[in-house]
Amino acid sequence: MTHVLGLVTSPDFVLTAIVVPETFLTAAQPQILIDDSLAGQLLIASPTIRDPRFDHAVILVVRHNHDGAMGIVVNMPTDERPLANILEMVGERDTNVTGKVQLFAGGPVQPELGFVIHSSDYRGSGTIDVNQHVLVTSNSRILRDIGNNKGPKKSLIVFGYAGWSAHQLDDELRRRVWFTTPADFFDENREKLWDSAYARRAQDL
Repeated sequence: MTHVLGLVTSPDFVLTAIVVPETFLTAAQPQILIDDSLAGQLLIASPTIRDPRFDHAVILVVRHNHDGAMGIVVNMPTDERPLANILEMVGERDTNVTGKVQLFAGGPVQPELGFVIHSSDYRGSGTIDVNQHVLVTSNSRILRDIGNNKGPKKSLIVFGYAGWSAHQLDDELRRRVWFTTPADFFDENREKLWDSAYARRAQDL
């Protein structure tokens, strides 16, 4: 049975497991791309954004088309957990894995769903390409592979995502709620990612 990571919000940040189809990322998201799709770009929250959930957020755009958009916040760490504990919680038992991993809040939509954003040197069941350098996998097997040194060299484990209805993101961009910059975040300090992305965007103007 295939799982993705599941998160239950509670005072002690308890993890649990849920079962979803492996095709969640591909089947549940609209597929008709647009010529100026932002997939693979980073959205940088405006300093004046009014929604506290996205204050200083940096979001990787995973899908963007005529039906809407999906993105995952990449700079909001929540907790650090032993990898073996996370595997056990999602029904994957592997006593050989060691080490801890940092978890991130990917957005306010379906925070029980987990994703691994990673480099292009890994591909498995449930993997989709965001661009040629960044991929997303929803199958929890990737965690076991990471623990056994068979996973991607660079990765980010997140729960939840951000979603926009048709033309909503385009309208927010016109109103300068967000700014965009090429995706480049794996090697950057997560606590300073908004500052560096915003500065990079300013240099491009």
